[in-house]
Amino acid sequence: MSMAGQQEREWREWRVAGALIEQDGLLLLVANRRRGGQLEWTPPGGVIDPGETSTGALTREVREETGLIVESWTSTVYEVSVDFPDRGMRLGVEVFVAESWHGSMVFEDPDGIVEEGRFVDLGESAALLVSAPAWVREPVGVWLGGAIEPGARFEYMAKGTRPGNMTVERR
Repeated sequence: MSMAGQQEREWREWRVAGALIEQDGLLLLVANRRRGGQLEWTPPGGVIDPGETSTGALTREVREETGLIVESWTSTVYEVSVDFPDRGMRLGVEVFVAESWHGSMVFEDPDGIVEEGRFVDLGESAALLVSAPAWVREPVGVWLGGAIEPGARFEYMAKGTRPGNMTVERR
């Protein structure tokens, strides 16, 4: 397809919210079973449905994925955008920290993606996040390191069409 054709094609926009949930200095990560069968560890979160607010969607997603009930969120801690030019898609992610929450973890994800989860320390989170895409792993790592500036934005370009074979670069 020519560049003009690519520019004329309408891109699909995916809006997603991500949760950073801490307990006693540990971060909650969940294990997501992806289409190719691989396991990917990430903080909980998911797609914002039409008519939902970011935090409303996040409260729903966290409850569905983990059984935990979040009562309040911070304002946006950081944002991530990923352009997928070969797939005609753009991903926008807003990330929030849970200020107060309760409940017990139960893994009965209605989407059948989240298989387990646990609160992990800095070392284990780094080891588990290796399985996540760069646009998840890198910003979470910066946040864990305490180096996030207010209103931080992370922008990426992911070239290729298959998740396992994409070239991802930060812009």
